[in-house]
Amino acid sequence: MKLISIVVPAYNEEANILSMYEKLVQELHLLPYRYEIMFINDGSSDGTLLEILKLAERHPDVKYISLTRNFGKESAILAGLHRIQGDAAILMDSDLQHPPELIGQLIEGFEEGFHQVVAKRSRTGDSKFRSFLSSFYYKIVNAVTDVDFVDGEGDFRLLSRKAINSILQLSESNRFSKGLYSWIGLSKKIISYENVQRLKGTSKWSFWSLVNYGIDGIISFNLKPLRVCFYTGFLVLFLSLIYIAVTLYEILKEGVGAPGYFTTITAILFLGGIQLISLGVIGEYVGRIYNETKRRPNFLIDISNADDYDES
Repeated sequence: MKLISIVVPAYNEEANILSMYEKLVQELHLLPYRYEIMFINDGSSDGTLLEILKLAERHPDVKYISLTRNFGKESAILAGLHRIQGDAAILMDSDLQHPPELIGQLIEGFEEGFHQVVAKRSRTGDSKFRSFLSSFYYKIVNAVTDVDFVDGEGDFRLLSRKAINSILQLSESNRFSKGLYSWIGLSKKIISYENVQRLKGTSKWSFWSLVNYGIDGIISFNLKPLRVCFYTGFLVLFLSLIYIAVTLYEILKEGVGAPGYFTTITAILFLGGIQLISLGVIGEYVGRIYNETKRRPNFLIDISNADDYDES
């Protein structure tokens, strides 16, 4: 009988842990599979860890990892993937916005031979402004990156053991999971579902964290921003040479006139803006190179009742 691992990262989700477990077990008991539920406490400051420990004491199917601090969702997922034993893993948020009722359909796609079975959510319940920004972002990111991103596809998905091992081979420190799932390839099936609103707790995503997450998606999987800086530099140089030639011609023809404040300040501001943007893009890449060269681990574990997965 195949083993299905449920990977559930949690950060300050004390109010949802027990409900999440009960709903998972309710669905998993209906399926002819063995299962384990892996909770990853990502440095929560509330009672999340205590709730997980209570479940683990009563239920042998509950595994847990508690990280030494908040490393972020990407690192929490990676920690879980390192220690699950399953033939396949289902990644789910702990806030119940990923419906456990879809587990059966995800496993059905796995049995059909797909290595990734992805749950794609609708934008039901989101504001029109947020839906517009999301759609606009995906159009931009797909235009400039080397992998495909689909609006509505997130971490809620099933990964086969082959897909899990492929993800674990990727050793970069700056991880953007949406891009990594796309980059490894492998066969994929899509399952659509209606967006579910959070019932308990509060979202951990602020406006600026979403902005930073979006920048990660653009920077992590392409070098095109650097190429844009290169082309922009040449374009500005070309236009500047034309401007110099025209100005020199007018001086030779009409003589030197009064210096133009508007022309001078416009040129300074324009060129200064281009330089600052270019330096910012270059600095982003240099910073990522710096982080990669330090070779720090993606996470550190405080306590756990799960051993590292042994592929042999």
